[in-house]
Amino acid sequence: MNLDNLARIDLNLLVTLQVLLEEQSVTRAANRLHLSQSALSKSLNRLRDTLDDPLFQRTAHGLKPTAHALALGKLLPQALQNLYQLTQPPSFEPTTSQRHFALAMVESAYETLIPYFIGPLLQQAPKLKLDAYGWNEKSIYDLQHGQIDFGIAGRDIHPQSQFKADDLADGLEYQTLFNDKQVCLVRQNHPILQAINRGDWDKEAYLALSHVQVRCEGNDWWALDYFLANTNHHRRISTTVPDFYGAASICAHTDLIFTLPSSFAHHAQNLYSLVQIPLPFEFMPMAYVLLWHERNNQEPGHKWVREMISNSIPKALVLAAH
Repeated sequence: MNLDNLARIDLNLLVTLQVLLEEQSVTRAANRLHLSQSALSKSLNRLRDTLDDPLFQRTAHGLKPTAHALALGKLLPQALQNLYQLTQPPSFEPTTSQRHFALAMVESAYETLIPYFIGPLLQQAPKLKLDAYGWNEKSIYDLQHGQIDFGIAGRDIHPQSQFKADDLADGLEYQTLFNDKQVCLVRQNHPILQAINRGDWDKEAYLALSHVQVRCEGNDWWALDYFLANTNHHRRISTTVPDFYGAASICAHTDLIFTLPSSFAHHAQNLYSLVQIPLPFEFMPMAYVLLWHERNNQEPGHKWVREMISNSIPKALVLAAH
């Protein structure tokens, strides 16, 4: 597109051309455009100079378009409609929208969150397409550069504070969907259960066990590991896997202990014979947050999807960690 040439064209003349094509009469066209016939004739002469074509021939029955004017007539309605849309406030109609949105989520959110919002969202916007991807170390970059529209990630909440916008990368906004806490899973009849019944469940007992860990955002360590390292303590991580269900399966068939968000623990227990036990020391809670870029703060489609996600989270899930 040659923008320099386009800048020299008075776009109002395209409206004049469309009305002349429809009316094929200077008198009727002038009336529709609220112009004098003299002013319209001047506009027509400018059009002829700009487009280097006579455009119309005068006949006893009005104006007869030239071949070039007829060809332009096939393109003008859509072009003018597009220009008109540029002048309108942005809008979004869920029932007819065919837009695509891309969403990256931490793996635990596929079980704990997406079942609640995907149905209501597609029920109200049946033609909308939602592409979901796994959350990884590149997802923040993708959000910043428009490769994905939304993210759902877990972020730790520091003591005496909430998750803060300052914790985010430049340009990102967030909304907390719900808070969660860390719990532990072990297989049924795990030896540690007898120790717990005796009251022997503390940090030392926890650290003496072998652990299965889920790799998150490319990291083998979680915030819990960095927290323990500050006091020169370390978990003995025997196995690291890429997904929560894999870790739950290993936990169900070994003596490894699995530390994970409580909201996912319930789903794992529905599949495997696992027992939930508390983390035996105080540790910061975490927040599941919805992320997006600030450029989409007021974009109607983005706002609608964000509201659908946040409004679909059940109260039971929001209150589960309290």
